[in-house]
Amino acid sequence: MGSVRVERTEDGFAATNERGARIEIGGKDADGVFSPVELLLAALGGCELLTVEPLTAKRGHRLARLAATVEAEKSDKIRIGRVTITYDVEAPLGDDKADEVFRAVAERVHEGYCTVGQALKNETPVVQKLP
Repeated sequence: MGSVRVERTEDGFAATNERGARIEIGGKDADGVFSPVELLLAALGGCELLTVEPLTAKRGHRLARLAATVEAEKSDKIRIGRVTITYDVEAPLGDDKADEVFRAVAERVHEGYCTVGQALKNETPVVQKLP
């Protein structure tokens, strides 16, 4: 399905994917970088939006604005609690069906088409391999 390599750099850490894209990673107080939890939230928001966009457009209703804010509550010191995705959308002028189509598509995506969301909801096993 995919992989990334995460390694220590002179300034912190960085993740690089198989296509050469790179993102800097740091602690929650580091400036100019994402924390690991923020990356998780970005992955969830990105997964939903990247899935919603083509499905609404395919139905002839390309939204004028499609964005989302993803927030996580902390349930205890090392656990994420409830994660909330709040959509920010704007239908194109004169398209009375766009909102209805968006809502139907977004609900289906959230319930079953977003791989990241499904991984979070279904306790995906994580295996560690040490050298």
